[in-house]
Amino acid sequence: MGYEIDFLPVGEESKGGDAIAFRYGNLHGLRREQTVGIIDGGYTECGDALIEHIENYYATDKVDLVVSTHTDQDHICGLKVVLEKMRVGQLLMHLPWAHSGVIERARTSSSWRNKLNDPARRMLEAALELEALARARGVEVVEPFAGMSTKDDVFTVLGPTELYYEALLVELVATSPKSLEQSIADAVMRKLLELSAAKGLVEEDLEHETLRDDGETSLTNNTSVVTLLDVDGKKLLLTGDAGIPALTHAVDELEENGFSPGDLRFVQVPHHGSRNNVGPTILDRLLGAKGQSNAGTAFVSAPKKNPDNRHPAKKVTNAFLRRGYPVHGTQGTTKWHHSSDAPSRSSYGPSQPLPLHTLVEDDGGA
Repeated sequence: MGYEIDFLPVGEESKGGDAIAFRYGNLHGLRREQTVGIIDGGYTECGDALIEHIENYYATDKVDLVVSTHTDQDHICGLKVVLEKMRVGQLLMHLPWAHSGVIERARTSSSWRNKLNDPARRMLEAALELEALARARGVEVVEPFAGMSTKDDVFTVLGPTELYYEALLVELVATSPKSLEQSIADAVMRKLLELSAAKGLVEEDLEHETLRDDGETSLTNNTSVVTLLDVDGKKLLLTGDAGIPALTHAVDELEENGFSPGDLRFVQVPHHGSRNNVGPTILDRLLGAKGQSNAGTAFVSAPKKNPDNRHPAKKVTNAFLRRGYPVHGTQGTTKWHHSSDAPSRSSYGPSQPLPLHTLVEDDGGA
């Protein structure tokens, strides 16, 4: 059984996202001998690019499985185009109103919806729109929680668990709505902190690491669906924008099934390489300890430009490289990872991984 996975470029300048296509099975055989999937669709314009790519390289207009990892615009918008223009078998997405009484009331009441904070309202509205489109197109909608898998057991959901997802929703809706003035003030403060952190650089090498375990990402990022493709023992991990607690749940699920650090052939760097999403401890559990070489491959969906050293952060790509997973960034081009028996592509050449950076952004780490 073969496989191939494609990370398409998303966004211009410094604004990126995720748009991922994959297939596995007898890649030289008939369409019915293969499973074709999409994980996230980037912005709206990325939907057509995904369709064109799948038609050109997978030779089909049918997608068996579409996964919406979470409702951020840089992940979900292109999926609407996919649902409108392709034959889709199943859509995996969370339905937040089925797990929160507050969000359920907001689903049918404008007055309740106005009481939600911005992240909760955006989550609700994006999920409602995608689900309505899927239902109108006759696409089966299934909620992806830890433990579910395809009938062939090749594709498995590692996280979130339903309990963890519901706990995130409780915390999300409990946050009071902010005034416009406060939201602007918070955004300005975040930018000032980022600029302040970017002023200094610290040294790293193959031994010395400054990445820390205290990174925190948003609640909506932690709702991301984390999935595993296990193709004849070759394990490929897709992480969305999951942060440290979400990834910890996923690794717990892996370890219950005999997983050992370094078993991954391929891994997606979470959240476009943000240093808020990973730390040494979770990377050791996933990839193995520092000092490995050629253990596997990592891809990161990254924008063309990276002025603030955030997507990807140099200390993050260094951390993956130290553990034997050199990182390849999209940065305006499609990246293709595949098994040795995948059909050749004459227009594709070798990809160069990001180098070890000897100077990385200083965010207060030791």
